[in-house]
Amino acid sequence: MKILTFSGTTPAEALKKAQLEVGEEAMLIETREVQKKSLGKSALYEIVVGVEENAAPPTPKPKPKNEEAFMKQRPLTQKSSDVLYNISEAAKQISKIAEVTEEDRSPRQMPHKESEDLKRIKEEIEKLGDKVKLIQNMFWSEKSPKTTAAIPPEFAEIYRLAQESGMDQEHLDEIMHLTLEHMPSKMRESSETVKRYFQVLMRKMIPVRLETSPKPGSKKVIMLVGPTGVGKTTSIAKLAARFSYLLEKKYKVGLVVLDTYRIGAVEQLMQYARMMKLGIETVVDPPEFSNALNALRYSDYILIDTMGSSPYDKGKIEKIYECLRENNTEYTVDVVLVMPSSIKYDDLKATYENFAPLGIDTMMFTKLDETRGFGNIFSLVYETKVPISYFSVGQEVPEDLVAATSDFLVDCLMNGFSRGESV
Repeated sequence: MKILTFSGTTPAEALKKAQLEVGEEAMLIETREVQKKSLGKSALYEIVVGVEENAAPPTPKPKPKNEEAFMKQRPLTQKSSDVLYNISEAAKQISKIAEVTEEDRSPRQMPHKESEDLKRIKEEIEKLGDKVKLIQNMFWSEKSPKTTAAIPPEFAEIYRLAQESGMDQEHLDEIMHLTLEHMPSKMRESSETVKRYFQVLMRKMIPVRLETSPKPGSKKVIMLVGPTGVGKTTSIAKLAARFSYLLEKKYKVGLVVLDTYRIGAVEQLMQYARMMKLGIETVVDPPEFSNALNALRYSDYILIDTMGSSPYDKGKIEKIYECLRENNTEYTVDVVLVMPSSIKYDDLKATYENFAPLGIDTMMFTKLDETRGFGNIFSLVYETKVPISYFSVGQEVPEDLVAATSDFLVDCLMNGFSRGESV
């Protein structure tokens, strides 16, 4: 058997050179990295192939003419598919050789030299699984984002899950790059360890505002803003019930309503206030805002419900801003942007950008029970660096409210939302 070596900046490039030179019948013996990629230098890989010396030389393939139309050439994915098919056939042939050697090998039937050859073949067969995995890496890298290293096949499941979750492609590529750059090589051998590492990395990328109680002698003022129909009023009721009844200490809670445009919303919140015996104030004009806050100064928490508006309705957003500007009390208002988890990333981002002039402190995401993809949430908080404070996971008051953690969001993203684990 004749042994030949081919090199390239990627294993795939070296393999293609070998195919052009010796044809499809060559046996892949070894693939190795001889030079790592560094600043100013490309990586260098070598593959070693074996060719039977009595095999007919391959018919040279004519070089494509410069005038050949681009549309007549086969796409890269088709070429890759052909190569993988040929390798699979080679694997089947080697497996058949293995079966024959197991049945027929006997010291009395073959000379010593042949026994040594069969031993060598057996060793090569035992390595076949690793070689096939390496070849899969080559062609996975052709479809994967442009990273400095080939993506292991075990990463394919993570890539698919993240893509289907609605995560922005640029963010996904960046996470993959970081994962492959820092993940120990041994962890790549198992899809489970790859998934675990990926989850740990994402948790560190998600900013979260942990829930804290008011300091003695102070109070927390929380204003919920956001588009119409995202569940702000219901979320106000959930927060009020949480602070009044569900925490270790039962806090005094007051409510302020800015949404006087919608009589139904005002009546709904007043009904919640009567049920929970909470003080409530309404604000029609911005100058009344400070008076409403002062009227509830006995409260530990003051929760403010605002009028819902289209993200593009600058007039209503401006009126909310005027209320904040008219605040002449000593209380700092924490502005929480409420958005549904069921809309795509681009819409979430547009909503955030239009409400950003209000000075968004944290974000709350609602309707987690109405979607299967959570990558859009990850992308928004990763892009804006604004922390998440709460998740609303259903319509029930007060049960369907979760204080935000990065673990919860990553688990939803990778495994889907499970109501049993959220409450």
